[in-house]
Amino acid sequence: MGAIDWSKSPKPSNTTVSFSFEWAMKNLSSGIHPTLPTKQTLKHQGDRLEIPSAAARCEWHFSLSTVVSSSANAAVSDALGSIEFDPSNTVVATGGIARKIRIYSLNSLLPEDNIQLLTRGEQNDTAFLDHVNACSFYICTPAKLSSLRWRPGSRGRLLGSGDYDGVVMEYDLERKLPVFERDEHGGRRVWSVDYSHWDPFVGASGSDDGTMQMWDPRCGGEGGECVAKVQPAAARSSVCCVEFSPFGDSLIALGCADRMAYAYDVRKMVEPLHVLEGHMKTVTYVRFVDAQTMVSAGTDGCLKLWNMSDCGLIRTCKGHVNSRSFVGLSVWRHGGLLGCGSENNQVFVYDKRWDEPICARGLEPMARPGFDHAFVSSVCWRQVQEDHCTLLAGGSDGVLQVFVGTKIS
Repeated sequence: MGAIDWSKSPKPSNTTVSFSFEWAMKNLSSGIHPTLPTKQTLKHQGDRLEIPSAAARCEWHFSLSTVVSSSANAAVSDALGSIEFDPSNTVVATGGIARKIRIYSLNSLLPEDNIQLLTRGEQNDTAFLDHVNACSFYICTPAKLSSLRWRPGSRGRLLGSGDYDGVVMEYDLERKLPVFERDEHGGRRVWSVDYSHWDPFVGASGSDDGTMQMWDPRCGGEGGECVAKVQPAAARSSVCCVEFSPFGDSLIALGCADRMAYAYDVRKMVEPLHVLEGHMKTVTYVRFVDAQTMVSAGTDGCLKLWNMSDCGLIRTCKGHVNSRSFVGLSVWRHGGLLGCGSENNQVFVYDKRWDEPICARGLEPMARPGFDHAFVSSVCWRQVQEDHCTLLAGGSDGVLQVFVGTKIS
């Protein structure tokens, strides 16, 4: 999504709330690069003490299956700020600086032959594709995109977006046209959008204007009524991420430039239910791991796991590099794995049980002028309950990579 520089953001003070009670790659490295643990488990073997690293305890092996890139002669920036699987986990949407929403079938990104080889533990040949040929279709957008999110209950037909002009839009993918538009953030960049899972008509957006707004298109005029508006910090620090709990409850979480993560009960948004303090710099992402656990990411280079029942910090995960950019964060809930990007152009995978990465994949940028300092800018897990997993990673150079993880027997 681009670089940010909020390292000197002020600490939060009073929360301001408004609530409507009327509504309720050229040469890609193929090796896995484990890092040394920061905390270690000791195990006796005879008279020796063995100290296994997280990589040694790792139950997964990751392989690069597919690389999708644009023409090497392309001069326009194509940084990928958002990757999202649809509810069926068979369709992928990407968006970013190129002002395009690209739609891919998973079958085009992950050939069946490669899946069979990888699930059998055999070596596969990485497939190299072009965006033009790999994507099913694309939709041009009026502005650069920072966030995408499928609307639950729409059977993969409706896709919401937030853009650099401060506008939230919703696209009908069958008609390939926008069907909803909301411009209520005063032209300030919208960093994140999400939809409620208990009422999928309700959406939320976080913006540089320092607010999180919830809206319902069934109420009010063309842009829907703003049913709740929260300003977590009196200094109007940017709201960088919003996420509704996917576990059927009424929580919504925010990540802010004031170094805090917040959780609100949408039924009573007068004040936050939880305030999670611990990051030293901007909180760029928040994700629900399970019904009791949340993970936050910050530009202090840390992931932090939180117990939502008592706001206690479970652990801090370190290993990736993140000091000023949005690098993505995704949770594979079935496998308990966390994925994030890094400013050294690597994809990192953490197991929620440990505080060091279980693997890091080094990725060389494609040979394109102006992309000497590429970084991983977005990631997304496929949410399936299987013994193999799929992780997509997008780069600031516009390259989309598909990794498959297989369970080590």
